[in-house]
Amino acid sequence: MEEKMLNWLYKRAELTPNRIALQIEGQTWTFSELHQNVRMLAYRMYGLGMKKGDHVAFLLNNDLYTVEIIHALTYVGAVVIPLNTRLSRQEIAYQLQDAKVDYLLFDQEYAEQVPEPNGKGLSVVRVEELYRTKLIEGAIQTEIDLNQTFTILYTSGTTGKPKGVMLTYGNHWWSAIGSALNLGLDVNDRWLACLPFFHVSGLSILVRSVVYGIAVVLHKKFDAKKVNQSIKEDRVTLISVVSTMLSQMIEDLGDSSYPESLRCVLLGGGSIPQPLLAKSKQLAIPVFQTYGMTETASQIVTLAPEYMLDKLGSAGKPLFPSQIKIVDGDREMKAGEAGEIVVKGFNVTKGYFGNEQATNEVIYDGWLRTGDIGYLDQDGFLFVLDRRKDLIISGGENIYPAEVESVILEHPAIEEAGVVGQSDPKWGQIPVAFVKVKEGQEVTEAELISFCKERLAKYKVPVSFTFVDELPRNAAKKLLRRKLVEQLQSK
Repeated sequence: MEEKMLNWLYKRAELTPNRIALQIEGQTWTFSELHQNVRMLAYRMYGLGMKKGDHVAFLLNNDLYTVEIIHALTYVGAVVIPLNTRLSRQEIAYQLQDAKVDYLLFDQEYAEQVPEPNGKGLSVVRVEELYRTKLIEGAIQTEIDLNQTFTILYTSGTTGKPKGVMLTYGNHWWSAIGSALNLGLDVNDRWLACLPFFHVSGLSILVRSVVYGIAVVLHKKFDAKKVNQSIKEDRVTLISVVSTMLSQMIEDLGDSSYPESLRCVLLGGGSIPQPLLAKSKQLAIPVFQTYGMTETASQIVTLAPEYMLDKLGSAGKPLFPSQIKIVDGDREMKAGEAGEIVVKGFNVTKGYFGNEQATNEVIYDGWLRTGDIGYLDQDGFLFVLDRRKDLIISGGENIYPAEVESVILEHPAIEEAGVVGQSDPKWGQIPVAFVKVKEGQEVTEAELISFCKERLAKYKVPVSFTFVDELPRNAAKKLLRRKLVEQLQSK
């Protein structure tokens, strides 16, 4: 059954043509200007031979042309497949094949990562070539079907091959609506985007912009100093970040403070260290902890404004009209009992592209098994403990790495921390830590072990600390604990 509405950019340009849609390094574009640029670009796509239903991938930076390409693909009616710019040629080749991609658009900067055309109908096109292609006027898709696949976004592939998460226009629409019903909406809102568009947290900001009619202040990449300057000078009201980004922003902020116009720092990306939340509270930074994943088209649980201080550390309650419960197998857990987080809602994916087996493993009766562990308190607020696959079981006791990392980060000399399980013949697993020390600081392994012993049960204390220059993170700055496990195994 079709559920149609006008294309979001098309409708937005009709409603509020003169509002600012996009700002990049001081230069601005209105929704009307963006629509006109996108319409012309869609004609160039027709000139290349693109058509409705084609799968179009891109390997691009956060830039004006990337915004235009994403919207133009909706005018053509193609499926949008953003690719992680940090992937190897081999990884990209796999995703192109898995997603049955017809066209790959790429920035010259990533030419070495682009696989050779395999003779199976894949067209590889540089962005410069696209913008020089002859225009062929045609009917743009002014209507969208909410049940139509809008994007295919690949998971990080922490176990096995990455999977292509199919998200419909309806999934993205309800994600935007749920967020607005929670955070509120102001005509003067300006959302700073410094997360990559190949990540659902970055892409969702573009969707919100055209649905809400608000400006996106676009940064090509994250730089704490530039972000802080932009918040102060560009009237930014909302920003999406993860823990490591916020930590760097606070460090750069120093004795300064953010203007009152900043009303929301949407903080996601996994379990949040308690010291960071406490520091944000001390500095009166409006942090809204949130929980979501690619499969939920960004956030699905977010702390409401009035509970920001009362429920510090909680990800909040499910956004309207989504649902959540905690289970252990088929048994639903009571308040305070930890188990797997399962979610349900209109923003939840219907499955993985071309992978029915993987879909059936995580989706049942409309519920999505997230693979994350958490609990609901007596008031129904979600507290995320960790990823199930990162759980350390030592002598039958569950150890949540995020909890241990949070304690380590309380030490004044530590900038970053990662905790994983190491195989042990007696206990099954034992916790070990990797840490990055702050510049100009010194600390020994013995001091860190002693520090943890004062704050953690004995079985949770890491048996060793490895000092590193950097911890492995993905493009969204999430800690990749599997990479730490690989380092252990290679020793």
